[in-house]
Amino acid sequence: MKRDRSTQVVLALFVACSMFGSFVAGGITGFVARPALAASQPAEFGVFWEAWEIVVQHFVDRQQIDFTKMTYGAIEGMLDALGDQNHTAFLSPEVAKQEASSIDGSFEGIGAYIDVENDQFKVIAPIHGSPAEAAGILAGDIVLAVDGVEVTGLPQWEVIEKVRGPAGTTVILTVLHPNEEEAVEIAIVRAKIDVESVLWSRVPETDVAYVQITQFASDTSAELRQVLQQIRRPDAQNAPITGIILDLRNNPGGLLHEAIRVGSHFLPEGAVILNERDADGEVTAFTSRGSGLARDFPLVVLINEGSASAAEIVAGAMQDNERGKLIGMTTVGTGTVLLPFTLSDGSVIRLGVTNWLTPKMRLLKDQGVTPDMLIKQAPEAEKVDAYKLEQAADLESLPATDYQFNSALMLLQLGQQQ
Repeated sequence: MKRDRSTQVVLALFVACSMFGSFVAGGITGFVARPALAASQPAEFGVFWEAWEIVVQHFVDRQQIDFTKMTYGAIEGMLDALGDQNHTAFLSPEVAKQEASSIDGSFEGIGAYIDVENDQFKVIAPIHGSPAEAAGILAGDIVLAVDGVEVTGLPQWEVIEKVRGPAGTTVILTVLHPNEEEAVEIAIVRAKIDVESVLWSRVPETDVAYVQITQFASDTSAELRQVLQQIRRPDAQNAPITGIILDLRNNPGGLLHEAIRVGSHFLPEGAVILNERDADGEVTAFTSRGSGLARDFPLVVLINEGSASAAEIVAGAMQDNERGKLIGMTTVGTGTVLLPFTLSDGSVIRLGVTNWLTPKMRLLKDQGVTPDMLIKQAPEAEKVDAYKLEQAADLESLPATDYQFNSALMLLQLGQQQ
Protein backbone atom coordinates (compact mmCIF):
# COMPACT_ATOMS: atom_id res chain seq x y z
CA MET A 1 0.00 0.00 0.00
CA LYS A 2 1.12 3.53 -0.72
CA ARG A 3 1.79 6.17 1.89
CA ASP A 4 -0.48 8.48 0.02
CA ARG A 5 -2.65 11.47 0.28
CA SER A 6 -1.62 13.86 2.94
CA THR A 7 -4.10 15.93 4.17
CA GLN A 8 -6.72 16.98 6.14
CA VAL A 9 -7.34 18.45 2.85
CA VAL A 10 -10.33 16.79 1.20
CA LEU A 11 -9.56 17.78 -2.35
CA ALA A 12 -12.27 15.57 -3.76
CA LEU A 13 -15.04 17.50 -2.04
CA PHE A 14 -15.11 19.94 -4.91
CA VAL A 15 -13.91 17.72 -7.70
CA ALA A 16 -16.04 14.61 -7.96
CA CYS A 17 -18.03 14.19 -11.12
CA SER A 18 -20.62 11.42 -11.21
CA MET A 19 -24.01 10.72 -9.63
CA PHE A 20 -24.26 8.90 -6.30
CA GLY A 21 -24.75 5.14 -6.69
CA SER A 22 -26.64 2.93 -4.27
CA PHE A 23 -24.63 0.78 -1.91
CA VAL A 24 -27.47 -0.44 0.30
CA ALA A 25 -26.70 -4.09 -0.43
CA GLY A 26 -23.13 -3.66 0.77
CA GLY A 27 -24.32 -2.01 3.97
CA ILE A 28 -26.82 -4.76 4.69
CA THR A 29 -24.29 -7.48 3.94
CA GLY A 30 -21.88 -6.02 6.46
CA PHE A 31 -24.42 -6.18 9.24
CA VAL A 32 -25.78 -9.63 8.40
CA ALA A 33 -22.24 -10.99 8.71
CA ARG A 34 -21.72 -9.70 12.24
CA PRO A 35 -22.07 -13.02 14.17
CA ALA A 36 -19.04 -14.42 12.36
CA LEU A 37 -16.98 -11.43 13.53
CA ALA A 38 -18.15 -11.53 17.13
CA ALA A 39 -15.00 -13.21 18.41
CA SER A 40 -12.83 -10.31 17.22
CA GLN A 41 -15.09 -7.49 18.42
CA PRO A 42 -14.68 -5.75 21.80
CA ALA A 43 -17.54 -6.23 24.23
CA GLU A 44 -18.42 -2.54 23.99
CA PHE A 45 -19.41 -3.00 20.35
CA GLY A 46 -22.57 -4.82 21.36
CA VAL A 47 -24.11 -1.46 22.29
CA PHE A 48 -23.79 -0.38 18.67
CA TRP A 49 -25.80 -3.33 17.44
CA GLU A 50 -28.43 -2.64 20.06
CA ALA A 51 -28.79 0.91 18.78
CA TRP A 52 -28.83 -0.24 15.15
CA GLU A 53 -31.60 -2.74 15.73
CA ILE A 54 -33.68 -0.26 17.75
CA VAL A 55 -33.55 2.20 14.84
CA VAL A 56 -34.42 -0.44 12.26
CA GLN A 57 -37.33 -1.83 14.26
CA HIS A 58 -38.85 1.32 15.75
CA PHE A 59 -37.97 4.47 13.75
CA VAL A 60 -41.24 6.02 12.62
CA ASP A 61 -40.26 7.33 9.17
CA ARG A 62 -39.43 3.99 7.62
CA GLN A 63 -38.81 5.50 4.19
CA GLN A 64 -35.99 7.62 5.62
CA ILE A 65 -33.95 4.62 6.71
CA ASP A 66 -30.90 4.44 4.45
CA PHE A 67 -28.56 1.59 5.36
CA THR A 68 -25.70 3.01 3.34
CA LYS A 69 -25.90 6.41 5.03
CA MET A 70 -26.16 4.76 8.43
CA THR A 71 -23.17 2.54 7.71
CA TYR A 72 -21.00 5.33 6.36
CA GLY A 73 -22.04 7.65 9.17
CA ALA A 74 -21.07 5.02 11.75
CA ILE A 75 -17.66 4.55 10.12
CA GLU A 76 -17.05 8.28 10.01
CA GLY A 77 -18.08 8.67 13.64
CA MET A 78 -15.69 5.91 14.62
CA LEU A 79 -12.81 7.61 12.81
CA ASP A 80 -13.69 11.02 14.28
CA ALA A 81 -13.43 9.49 17.75
CA LEU A 82 -9.75 8.74 17.09
CA GLY A 83 -9.00 12.47 17.27
CA ASP A 84 -6.94 12.63 14.07
CA GLN A 85 -9.17 15.40 12.77
CA ASN A 86 -8.94 16.52 9.17
CA HIS A 87 -6.52 13.72 8.30
CA THR A 88 -7.74 10.21 9.04
CA ALA A 89 -10.89 10.09 6.89
CA PHE A 90 -13.55 7.97 5.24
CA LEU A 91 -14.27 8.26 1.50
CA SER A 92 -17.30 6.84 -0.26
CA PRO A 93 -16.61 4.70 -3.36
CA GLU A 94 -17.22 7.52 -5.84
CA VAL A 95 -15.19 10.02 -3.86
CA ALA A 96 -12.36 7.50 -3.53
CA LYS A 97 -12.29 7.16 -7.33
CA GLN A 98 -12.19 10.91 -7.78
CA GLU A 99 -9.45 11.29 -5.20
CA ALA A 100 -7.36 8.74 -7.07
CA SER A 101 -7.76 10.68 -10.32
CA SER A 102 -7.13 14.08 -8.73
CA ILE A 103 -3.70 13.02 -7.50
CA ASP A 104 -2.81 12.54 -11.17
CA GLY A 105 -3.56 16.21 -11.73
CA SER A 106 -6.88 16.11 -13.59
CA PHE A 107 -10.46 16.05 -12.36
CA GLU A 108 -13.91 17.55 -12.83
CA GLY A 109 -15.47 19.95 -10.35
CA ILE A 110 -15.23 23.56 -9.24
CA GLY A 111 -11.53 23.39 -8.30
CA ALA A 112 -10.90 24.20 -4.63
CA TYR A 113 -8.91 22.70 -1.78
CA ILE A 114 -10.75 22.44 1.53
CA ASP A 115 -10.30 21.59 5.17
CA VAL A 116 -12.80 20.46 7.80
CA GLU A 117 -12.53 22.59 10.91
CA ASN A 118 -14.92 22.39 13.88
CA ASP A 119 -17.53 20.62 11.72
CA GLN A 120 -17.30 23.42 9.15
CA PHE A 121 -16.01 23.15 5.59
CA LYS A 122 -13.30 25.73 5.06
CA VAL A 123 -11.71 26.61 1.73
CA ILE A 124 -7.92 26.47 1.86
CA ALA A 125 -7.66 27.96 -1.60
CA PRO A 126 -9.30 27.92 -5.01
CA ILE A 127 -7.15 26.47 -7.77
CA HIS A 128 -5.72 29.06 -10.11
CA GLY A 129 -7.88 29.43 -13.22
CA SER A 130 -10.63 27.25 -11.77
CA PRO A 131 -14.40 27.91 -11.84
CA ALA A 132 -14.23 28.45 -8.08
CA GLU A 133 -11.67 31.23 -8.44
CA ALA A 134 -13.56 32.84 -11.30
CA ALA A 135 -16.80 32.80 -9.30
CA GLY A 136 -15.20 34.55 -6.33
CA ILE A 137 -14.41 31.73 -3.88
CA LEU A 138 -11.66 32.89 -1.51
CA ALA A 139 -9.14 31.19 0.73
CA GLY A 140 -10.68 31.06 4.18
CA ASP A 141 -14.30 30.90 3.00
CA ILE A 142 -16.65 28.78 5.13
CA VAL A 143 -19.13 26.72 3.10
CA LEU A 144 -22.45 26.86 4.93
CA ALA A 145 -24.82 25.30 2.40
CA VAL A 146 -24.85 23.49 -0.93
CA ASP A 147 -27.82 24.15 -3.23
CA GLY A 148 -29.70 25.55 -0.23
CA VAL A 149 -29.04 22.57 2.05
CA GLU A 150 -27.06 23.35 5.20
CA VAL A 151 -23.88 21.25 5.45
CA THR A 152 -22.37 22.31 8.78
CA GLY A 153 -21.92 19.19 10.88
CA LEU A 154 -22.82 16.77 8.09
CA PRO A 155 -20.56 13.79 7.41
CA GLN A 156 -17.72 14.66 5.12
CA TRP A 157 -18.62 12.10 2.45
CA GLU A 158 -22.23 13.33 2.35
CA VAL A 159 -21.17 16.89 1.63
CA ILE A 160 -18.87 15.58 -1.07
CA GLU A 161 -21.82 13.86 -2.71
CA LYS A 162 -23.85 17.08 -2.64
CA VAL A 163 -21.17 19.25 -4.21
CA ARG A 164 -19.85 17.00 -6.93
CA GLY A 165 -21.31 16.72 -10.40
CA PRO A 166 -20.36 16.52 -14.07
CA ALA A 167 -18.67 19.31 -15.98
CA GLY A 168 -21.16 21.85 -17.29
CA THR A 169 -23.58 21.58 -14.37
CA THR A 170 -24.09 24.29 -11.77
CA VAL A 171 -23.82 24.14 -7.99
CA ILE A 172 -24.74 26.98 -5.64
CA LEU A 173 -22.59 27.40 -2.55
CA THR A 174 -23.56 29.59 0.38
CA VAL A 175 -20.28 30.87 1.79
CA LEU A 176 -19.09 33.22 4.50
CA HIS A 177 -16.08 35.20 3.34
CA PRO A 178 -13.24 35.89 5.83
CA ASN A 179 -13.89 38.90 8.07
CA GLU A 180 -17.49 39.19 6.81
CA GLU A 181 -20.70 38.80 8.81
CA GLU A 182 -23.19 38.14 6.00
CA ALA A 183 -23.08 34.96 3.90
CA VAL A 184 -23.40 35.12 0.10
CA GLU A 185 -24.60 32.65 -2.50
CA ILE A 186 -22.19 31.85 -5.33
CA ALA A 187 -23.22 29.89 -8.42
CA ILE A 188 -20.37 27.86 -9.93
CA VAL A 189 -20.37 25.91 -13.18
CA ARG A 190 -18.32 22.75 -12.79
CA ALA A 191 -15.60 22.01 -15.36
CA LYS A 192 -12.73 19.67 -16.16
CA ILE A 193 -9.64 20.96 -14.40
CA ASP A 194 -6.04 20.17 -15.24
CA VAL A 195 -3.66 21.12 -12.47
CA GLU A 196 0.00 21.92 -13.11
CA SER A 197 1.74 21.19 -9.86
CA VAL A 198 4.94 23.16 -10.60
CA LEU A 199 5.07 26.61 -12.19
CA TRP A 200 7.90 29.08 -12.47
CA SER A 201 8.91 32.46 -13.83
CA ARG A 202 11.81 34.86 -13.55
CA VAL A 203 10.99 37.83 -11.34
CA PRO A 204 11.21 40.89 -13.63
CA GLU A 205 14.22 43.21 -13.19
CA THR A 206 15.98 40.62 -11.03
CA ASP A 207 18.01 37.42 -11.26
CA VAL A 208 15.59 35.59 -8.97
CA ALA A 209 13.47 32.61 -10.03
CA TYR A 210 10.01 32.15 -8.54
CA VAL A 211 8.99 28.47 -8.25
CA GLN A 212 5.44 27.62 -7.18
CA ILE A 213 4.41 24.10 -6.14
CA THR A 214 0.61 23.86 -5.94
CA GLN A 215 0.35 20.24 -4.71
CA PHE A 216 2.45 17.09 -4.39
CA ALA A 217 0.95 14.92 -7.13
CA SER A 218 2.37 11.82 -8.77
CA ASP A 219 4.45 13.79 -11.26
CA THR A 220 5.47 16.81 -9.14
CA SER A 221 9.14 15.88 -8.72
CA ALA A 222 9.45 15.19 -12.46
CA GLU A 223 7.88 18.58 -13.22
CA LEU A 224 10.24 20.25 -10.74
CA ARG A 225 13.26 18.62 -12.36
CA GLN A 226 12.23 20.05 -15.75
CA VAL A 227 11.71 23.49 -14.20
CA LEU A 228 15.10 23.45 -12.48
CA GLN A 229 16.77 22.36 -15.70
CA GLN A 230 15.28 25.42 -17.38
CA ILE A 231 16.45 27.64 -14.54
CA ARG A 232 20.01 26.32 -14.84
CA ARG A 233 20.07 26.53 -18.63
CA PRO A 234 22.19 29.42 -20.02
CA ASP A 235 20.07 32.29 -21.33
CA ALA A 236 21.72 34.72 -23.73
CA GLN A 237 19.12 37.40 -23.02
CA ASN A 238 19.31 37.28 -19.21
CA ALA A 239 21.88 36.97 -16.48
CA PRO A 240 22.05 33.59 -14.69
CA ILE A 241 19.57 32.93 -11.91
CA THR A 242 21.16 33.61 -8.52
CA GLY A 243 18.35 32.76 -6.08
CA ILE A 244 15.00 30.97 -5.77
CA ILE A 245 11.74 31.85 -4.05
CA LEU A 246 9.91 28.56 -3.40
CA ASP A 247 6.18 29.24 -2.91
CA LEU A 248 4.33 26.57 -0.90
CA ARG A 249 1.43 28.80 0.10
CA ASN A 250 -2.02 27.19 -0.08
CA ASN A 251 -0.40 23.89 -1.03
CA PRO A 252 -2.62 21.16 0.50
CA GLY A 253 0.06 18.46 0.34
CA GLY A 254 -0.14 15.14 -1.45
CA LEU A 255 2.16 12.16 -1.82
CA LEU A 256 4.87 11.57 0.76
CA HIS A 257 7.40 10.13 -1.68
CA GLU A 258 7.02 13.22 -3.86
CA ALA A 259 7.80 15.44 -0.89
CA ILE A 260 11.01 13.44 -0.31
CA ARG A 261 11.98 13.77 -3.98
CA VAL A 262 11.25 17.50 -4.02
CA GLY A 263 13.23 18.05 -0.84
CA SER A 264 16.14 16.13 -2.35
CA HIS A 265 16.52 18.79 -5.04
CA PHE A 266 17.29 21.44 -2.40
CA LEU A 267 19.13 19.56 0.37
CA PRO A 268 22.56 17.88 0.22
CA GLU A 269 22.58 14.12 -0.14
CA GLY A 270 22.09 12.38 3.19
CA ALA A 271 20.37 15.32 4.92
CA VAL A 272 17.30 14.29 6.90
CA ILE A 273 14.05 15.48 5.31
CA LEU A 274 11.56 13.76 7.56
CA ASN A 275 11.25 11.47 10.56
CA GLU A 276 8.35 9.05 11.04
CA ARG A 277 7.37 7.77 14.48
CA ASP A 278 5.03 4.79 14.69
CA ALA A 279 2.66 3.65 17.43
CA ASP A 280 5.50 1.77 19.18
CA GLY A 281 7.71 4.85 19.27
CA GLU A 282 10.08 3.56 16.57
CA VAL A 283 11.54 6.33 14.40
CA THR A 284 12.46 6.02 10.73
CA ALA A 285 14.42 8.79 9.00
CA PHE A 286 14.02 9.73 5.32
CA THR A 287 17.01 11.47 3.79
CA SER A 288 17.86 13.45 0.68
CA ARG A 289 19.07 11.30 -2.17
CA GLY A 290 20.20 11.50 -5.76
CA SER A 291 21.55 14.52 -7.60
CA GLY A 292 19.55 17.59 -6.64
CA LEU A 293 19.44 20.46 -9.11
CA ALA A 294 18.92 23.37 -6.68
CA ARG A 295 21.31 22.64 -3.83
CA ASP A 296 23.56 25.61 -4.59
CA PHE A 297 20.93 28.37 -4.98
CA PRO A 298 20.15 30.80 -2.14
CA LEU A 299 16.58 29.96 -1.11
CA VAL A 300 13.58 31.57 0.58
CA VAL A 301 10.39 29.57 1.19
CA LEU A 302 6.88 31.05 1.38
CA ILE A 303 4.32 29.34 3.65
CA ASN A 304 0.92 30.29 5.06
CA GLU A 305 -2.11 28.98 6.91
CA GLY A 306 -3.04 26.98 3.79
CA SER A 307 0.24 25.05 3.59
CA ALA A 308 -0.42 21.49 4.73
CA SER A 309 1.03 18.02 5.04
CA ALA A 310 3.66 17.33 2.37
CA ALA A 311 4.19 21.09 2.01
CA GLU A 312 4.91 21.22 5.75
CA ILE A 313 7.39 18.37 5.41
CA VAL A 314 9.40 20.28 2.80
CA ALA A 315 9.16 23.58 4.68
CA GLY A 316 10.22 21.98 7.96
CA ALA A 317 13.14 20.23 6.26
CA MET A 318 14.41 23.49 4.77
CA GLN A 319 14.13 25.22 8.14
CA ASP A 320 15.76 22.53 10.30
CA ASN A 321 18.61 22.05 7.83
CA GLU A 322 19.08 25.83 7.72
CA ARG A 323 18.76 25.63 3.96
CA GLY A 324 16.60 28.71 3.58
CA LYS A 325 14.48 31.18 5.54
CA LEU A 326 10.73 30.62 5.86
CA ILE A 327 8.49 33.66 5.39
CA GLY A 328 4.75 33.94 5.89
CA MET A 329 2.38 32.40 8.45
CA THR A 330 2.26 29.22 10.54
CA THR A 331 1.12 26.21 8.53
CA VAL A 332 -1.94 24.00 9.07
CA GLY A 333 -0.38 21.31 11.27
CA THR A 334 -1.25 18.03 9.59
CA GLY A 335 1.34 15.47 10.45
CA THR A 336 0.13 11.91 10.05
CA VAL A 337 1.23 9.36 7.46
CA LEU A 338 -1.90 7.93 5.88
CA LEU A 339 -2.42 4.44 4.52
CA PRO A 340 -5.49 3.82 2.35
CA PHE A 341 -7.54 0.71 3.20
CA THR A 342 -10.11 -0.18 0.54
CA LEU A 343 -13.33 -1.73 1.83
CA SER A 344 -15.42 -4.33 0.03
CA ASP A 345 -17.78 -1.81 -1.60
CA GLY A 346 -14.97 0.40 -2.93
CA SER A 347 -15.07 2.94 -0.11
CA VAL A 348 -11.75 3.83 1.50
CA ILE A 349 -10.50 4.47 5.01
CA ARG A 350 -7.42 6.69 5.05
CA LEU A 351 -5.89 5.89 8.42
CA GLY A 352 -3.09 7.70 10.19
CA VAL A 353 -0.47 5.08 11.03
CA THR A 354 2.60 7.15 11.91
CA ASN A 355 3.36 10.75 12.93
CA TRP A 356 5.60 13.08 10.97
CA LEU A 357 8.44 14.93 12.68
CA THR A 358 10.90 17.43 11.26
CA PRO A 359 14.62 16.62 11.05
CA LYS A 360 15.01 18.11 14.56
CA MET A 361 12.15 15.90 15.82
CA ARG A 362 9.53 18.64 16.02
CA LEU A 363 6.00 17.23 15.80
CA LEU A 364 4.01 18.71 12.90
CA LYS A 365 0.60 17.46 14.03
CA ASP A 366 -1.52 20.28 15.50
CA GLN A 367 1.63 22.44 15.66
CA GLY A 368 2.49 23.31 12.09
CA VAL A 369 5.67 24.98 10.95
CA THR A 370 6.34 28.48 12.27
CA PRO A 371 8.07 30.82 9.80
CA ASP A 372 11.38 32.48 10.57
CA MET A 373 9.82 35.77 9.53
CA LEU A 374 6.12 36.14 10.40
CA ILE A 375 4.33 38.22 7.78
CA LYS A 376 0.56 38.23 8.25
CA GLN A 377 -1.55 38.58 5.14
CA ALA A 378 -5.32 38.36 4.65
CA PRO A 379 -6.52 35.29 2.69
CA GLU A 380 -8.22 37.51 0.12
CA ALA A 381 -5.09 39.60 -0.49
CA GLU A 382 -3.94 39.34 -4.10
CA LYS A 383 -0.85 37.16 -4.32
CA VAL A 384 2.02 37.03 -6.76
CA ASP A 385 2.10 33.81 -8.78
CA ALA A 386 3.84 32.49 -11.87
CA TYR A 387 1.08 33.72 -14.18
CA LYS A 388 1.27 37.29 -12.89
CA LEU A 389 5.05 37.25 -13.12
CA GLU A 390 4.96 36.14 -16.76
CA GLN A 391 2.68 39.05 -17.62
CA ALA A 392 4.46 41.68 -15.51
CA ALA A 393 6.65 44.17 -17.34
CA ASP A 394 8.40 45.27 -14.14
CA LEU A 395 8.22 44.98 -10.36
CA GLU A 396 5.76 47.86 -10.19
CA SER A 397 3.25 45.75 -12.14
CA LEU A 398 3.05 43.11 -9.38
CA PRO A 399 0.44 43.12 -6.59
CA ALA A 400 1.66 45.45 -3.84
CA THR A 401 -0.48 43.61 -1.29
CA ASP A 402 1.66 40.46 -1.37
CA TYR A 403 3.91 41.44 1.53
CA GLN A 404 5.16 37.89 1.92
CA PHE A 405 6.49 37.72 -1.63
CA ASN A 406 7.95 41.22 -1.39
CA SER A 407 9.73 40.30 1.85
CA ALA A 408 11.16 37.15 0.29
CA LEU A 409 12.45 39.05 -2.72
CA MET A 410 14.00 41.72 -0.50
CA LEU A 411 15.71 39.09 1.65
CA LEU A 412 17.24 37.38 -1.40
CA GLN A 413 18.39 40.65 -2.90
CA LEU A 414 19.99 41.77 0.36
CA GLY A 415 21.82 38.45 0.53
CA GLN A 416 23.14 38.95 -2.98
CA GLN A 417 24.50 42.40 -2.06
CA GLN A 418 26.42 41.11 0.97
